[in-house]
Amino acid sequence: MFRPQIKVCDCTIRDGGLMNDSHFPKEMVRHVFSCLARSGVDIIELGYRNSRTMFDPAKFGLWRFTDDDLIREVTDGVEFAGKIAVMQDAHKAFAEDLAPADQSPVSLVRVATYVHDIDKAIHLANTAVEKGYEATINVMSISHAIERELDEALQQIEEETKVSAVYIVDSFGNLYSEDVDFYVDKFRRYLKSCELGIHCHNPQQLAFANTIQGIIRNVNWLDGTLYGLGRGAGNCPIELLMSFLKNPKFNIAPLLEAIGKEIIPLQKDIFWGYSIPYMLSGVLNIHPKEAMRIMALPDSDPEKVDYVSLFHRLGDV
Repeated sequence: MFRPQIKVCDCTIRDGGLMNDSHFPKEMVRHVFSCLARSGVDIIELGYRNSRTMFDPAKFGLWRFTDDDLIREVTDGVEFAGKIAVMQDAHKAFAEDLAPADQSPVSLVRVATYVHDIDKAIHLANTAVEKGYEATINVMSISHAIERELDEALQQIEEETKVSAVYIVDSFGNLYSEDVDFYVDKFRRYLKSCELGIHCHNPQQLAFANTIQGIIRNVNWLDGTLYGLGRGAGNCPIELLMSFLKNPKFNIAPLLEAIGKEIIPLQKDIFWGYSIPYMLSGVLNIHPKEAMRIMALPDSDPEKVDYVSLFHRLGDV
């Protein structure tokens, strides 16, 4: 359980922002950042660095774009020994959105990509490295990837990039432990010069278990979020993950502070965690957008609990 090579990344503001269009108040983010910094976490991901031409700034909050001045505003004066990260979507970001690393509070750029966008992802990751950042490539929707195309993408990453880690991303929460084994073996077959990472979603309540399976298989970059806050059913809860790791540098008390004061109150407006609609999206290996629509309905709407109709409808997707 204790392995010094392990790095834990908190994605609360980034992945949690998928539940409220990234509308987190600055003061809330500053408190969350302070708590995470005191917990000893290795990486704190403060939202996306995506293009304002592809997202409407009138609809989406600041953390969908997360510019350097905003990061300075919420982090200045907070002592943090780890790395501040942002995520760029391969198909929704531009390389020129990054300043040189020596002019930015960011030190890690995480590039999220589908297999068919791997050329774009490699371009973004290589540009980040050339500008002085550390970079990762996070391969999304792994359970939908065509195996031959995934093999080619992994080979291309190995031959054409200098990323620090490549992530197995269970976007739909469909994987089981044996699937984690399969993908770890596949990624290792091609990736000889970087670490592996794992990012799990929780429709089937397996995000923590599958992250542990990754740890067992020597995956060293691990993602989690406070109280599991994230898209749909959410992610691996970071407080569980850090408790499991038994690293003496970790302190979960600040995590509990952030959860109690900042995360639990969000449940008045958004819902994540176990539910039948989210469970069905995971079992059926589909995007949770329809389940998210159902969960946002008022409790008085009979469609919200018509699980049989939802099951048949989702099964036809």
